[in-house]
Amino acid sequence: MIAKMGIQWHLRKLMADHGMFATSDLVPLLAERGIHLSREQVYRLVTQPPQRLSMDTLAALCDILRCTPNDLIEVQVVKAERRKTADETKAAPAAVRRTTIRRPGND
Repeated sequence: MIAKMGIQWHLRKLMADHGMFATSDLVPLLAERGIHLSREQVYRLVTQPPQRLSMDTLAALCDILRCTPNDLIEVQVVKAERRKTADETKAAPAAVRRTTIRRPGND
């Protein structure tokens, strides 16, 4: 079984729960904790799940929002595929339909 994993990123919801509705609200709060990100970086952090996230940034977000990493990140199985084994019987090939091409005048 091959499982493809994905995450749900709940930063925007947690911010709203704490009365923070502008992404720029996080900039000074992160800076107070030694995390210096531009407004654009914070906007991307809030609006889309990060591909990489430093532990310092994660710890700062958890401190600001009084939450745990589990509150911010929800891991999900996006797609699961079953691997085929060598001994599985192969499906019968689709029927082939033969076509004859005739030239005009050669009936």
